[in-house]
Amino acid sequence: MNKNILGTNVVVQIAIVVHDIEKTSQDFADFLGVEKPEWRLTGTREEAQTEYRGVPSNARAKLAFFPLGGNLQLELIEPDMEPSTWREGLDKNGEGIHHIAFFIKGMKEKTMQLEANGMTLIQKGEYTGGRYAYIDAESTLKTVIELLENDDYSELNEKQS
Repeated sequence: MNKNILGTNVVVQIAIVVHDIEKTSQDFADFLGVEKPEWRLTGTREEAQTEYRGVPSNARAKLAFFPLGGNLQLELIEPDMEPSTWREGLDKNGEGIHHIAFFIKGMKEKTMQLEANGMTLIQKGEYTGGRYAYIDAESTLKTVIELLENDDYSELNEKQS
């Protein structure tokens, strides 16, 4: 495998899939001694251009975020019942770690490099200001990797330094 394909080794997010985002958010808020964040719903297929395993998907999920210090955040994900990597992970493995995420630049190139190294794209989509891709790295890294590319990468890169 090529060394440091992503161009970074800074983890920016750890995500957990859950059945009940309200309860789990409150549990984490109590554990961390912080306010419970409000959750938000991901965009529709038209907004997010969501694809799961190469097919357009209507999948949506409730998301809640906890800052953990520095640039690291904890993301809680409660998926709907539509086919998605979130639903697949919850159904297959139960509640628990879904992915670790990295900010990158050059989504298409990074995805192609990872696929050349046996890690396949399983879901992708857009969000306001950027895009994401979930890469199946379970056979080697034992988890899904999320690539996050923001349109304003220079500002983001300064925050990581």
